[in-house]
Parts: sequence; C-alpha cells; structure tokens
Amino acid sequence: MLDKYTYTQKKATRDGFGAAMTELGRENKNVVAMCADLAGSLKLDNFIEENPERFFQAGIAEANMMGIAAGLATAGKIPFTSTFANFSTGRVYDQIRQSIAYSHKNVKICASHAGLTLGEDGATHQILEDVGMMKMLPGMTVINPADYNQTKEATKAIADFKGPVYLRFGRPGWPVFMPEGEFEIGKAILMNEGKDITLVATGHMLWYAVEAARKLESEGISVELINIHTIKPLDDQAILDSVRKTGCCVVAEEHQRAGGLGESIAALLAQHHPARMAFVAVNDSFGESGKPADLLEKYGLSIDDIESSCRSLLV
Repeated sequence: MLDKYTYTQKKATRDGFGAAMTELGRENKNVVAMCADLAGSLKLDNFIEENPERFFQAGIAEANMMGIAAGLATAGKIPFTSTFANFSTGRVYDQIRQSIAYSHKNVKICASHAGLTLGEDGATHQILEDVGMMKMLPGMTVINPADYNQTKEATKAIADFKGPVYLRFGRPGWPVFMPEGEFEIGKAILMNEGKDITLVATGHMLWYAVEAARKLESEGISVELINIHTIKPLDDQAILDSVRKTGCCVVAEEHQRAGGLGESIAALLAQHHPARMAFVAVNDSFGESGKPADLLEKYGLSIDDIESSCRSLLV
C-alpha cells in the first residue's frame, strides 16, 4: 500500500489553505476571511480580489480579530481567522477561550507557519505548544493535515462543520502525496497494513513516516501506518484496533511531546489497552533559526529518528 504514496512536486500546506479559500469564496456566501496583516503569507490574495466585501483586515491586533470573528459567527457568518500559529493561539488564548470556545462559536482558527519547519524565523515564532493549548479547550476540534491536498480538503470540510475548529498548517514546500478528496473530520486514514508495529503520524511528519515505513518494510518489519489528521476528536477505534494487533506504537509529530498527539494516544492506550510506546517529538525545548530539514534532524524528528524509535520497541 505504501507504493501509492509518492510525489512529483512540493507545495506548501498554506497554499492548500489559500486554494480552498478561493473555492469557498465562490461556493459559500457566508464564508468570510480575516487576517492579522499577513494576507500574503496566508495565500488569501485570490479570495480578497474576488470577495473584497467579505475580507476583514484586523491588522496587528489578533485579539480584536478573534472577538470580531465571534461576533460575525453570532450573526450567521462563517469566519476564517488567519495568521501565524504562534499569534493564532499563544497571543490570543484568552479571547479564544472566552469568546469562541466557551460559547461554542462557529469560528475557524486557521494557523500557518506552525512548528520547527517555520525555519529561519526562529524560536519566537516556531510554536510547538499550540496543539496542546487548543485540544484542552472543551468543544474545540483540532486538525493538522499532512500536505497540500489534505489541507485543501480540510479547509473545505470545516466550512460545513458546526463549531469552533483549529486548523494547523505550515510554511515550507512539502511533498504532495495524499490523494485528493480523501478527508473526513475525525476519521483516521489507514495508509499501510502491518503486524509488527503501529506508526502514527500527523502533519508534516507523515511524509517522514511514509519514508521510514518504506525502509523498515524493506528490512522485513511490517509497519501499520496511520494518518491522524484530526487530533481532536481522536479516532480512538482506529488506534485501538491497530495496537491490539501490533502490540506497540510510535507517534511522530512536529510538536512538544507534552500536550501533543502522542500524549492523547498514550492516555487512550493507558485506559483501554496498555502497550509499549515511543515518541518522536520535540523534547521540552524551544527551537531556533535554521533550515526546516536541519531543524527536524537536530531536534530528533528525522526519518532516521522514526526508524530507530520503531526498532527500539521491537528488541
């Protein structure tokens, strides 16, 4: 099954968001776009050109943007807020909690430039805590797609979904390898069936997991690979079914170990099916300025790190 996941081009996941917003602007007149002085970085230019009356530039006032979005949702609009992930969460957590999550407003919080792969902008912008912050909010759906196609599909899907959503994506060009149209909120994607180990990945790390699984399979290790694009609500059944078969699980994510997808899966398994686990994630550290691939390697998120984590559970 891994053979179907190849790529011929790289495109940023944020480009998938922009493409979907253009389509939504044409298809759904209730969709409005908001931005905090980063419309170009969020790829909203086409949406703005076609729908100037449905675009609201908040400027460098992210807290105000969240409050305005809550008001627009109250009036029946579907606001998509957009800025860098650090500013979409850490800077405005109080406003999200009080004005959006607490009252279950239909606001879509769309966050680009997440994780280490933001690269050269450095630690102040490379937020690695956002998934944990957002998944703890009652009623908040958290989605972290893997490539351009999946980000485009996720953006379109959340427009039809009722309730607050945090959609996380990134800056760099990344392999486009997921089939178009293959997306359902809350539903994991089984990418490869195996019997020796369960490998779960989310976001940019999914491509690295595909490459690691290929290498392991070539060595005779049977890998069950699961794409978790929706971190909350988690597809509990898909994970439990797999780990009951393999007996162990590795989770790869571009986030802190504390508070991320791996922690959610560990809690699930502790309650229903205790099993050996390994975590490929940032270990209680801020990032730094550098090339995305170099940073992933330095902080233990490389393809080799995924492979070695899998092997560590099989000895």
